[in-house]
Amino acid sequence: MKKGVDYTGVGVCTVIVNNNGEIFLGKRGRDSRNQIGFWSIPGGGVRFGEKLAEAITREVKEEHDISIELLEQLPAIDHLILSEKQHWVTTPFVAKIKNGQTPKIMEQNKCDEIGWFTLNNLPKPHGDASANAIKNYKKYYLKNN
Repeated sequence: MKKGVDYTGVGVCTVIVNNNGEIFLGKRGRDSRNQIGFWSIPGGGVRFGEKLAEAITREVKEEHDISIELLEQLPAIDHLILSEKQHWVTTPFVAKIKNGQTPKIMEQNKCDEIGWFTLNNLPKPHGDASANAIKNYKKYYLKNN
């Protein structure tokens, strides 16, 4: 059975911000679980017994070889991909990179490109989960910080 397809999957994602107010995005490659070719914030599935914060920290390390500091947890979002018959409930976080590390593409077939983008200049298309997480980032995090 496949999470997100045969049953609702639990996911995590993170809006990683830098000192210039830019956010980190990657373009999903051919071996991605869904939304191939879409730009998205880092994220992935939560393993059984894994806490949400542990899951996103692990995913970012696996995907981009960076350690992050979590700044805030945002409200969960519904991530329905009807065209791919997938259903996820995803919890976004806000984070920054520790110690000036530089993100890399560690999973070549899952990520085609990476980059830093201002909120006013996000590449398209971008995935629904990322769009909703960024919306929550603006609504809950930027207003209070």
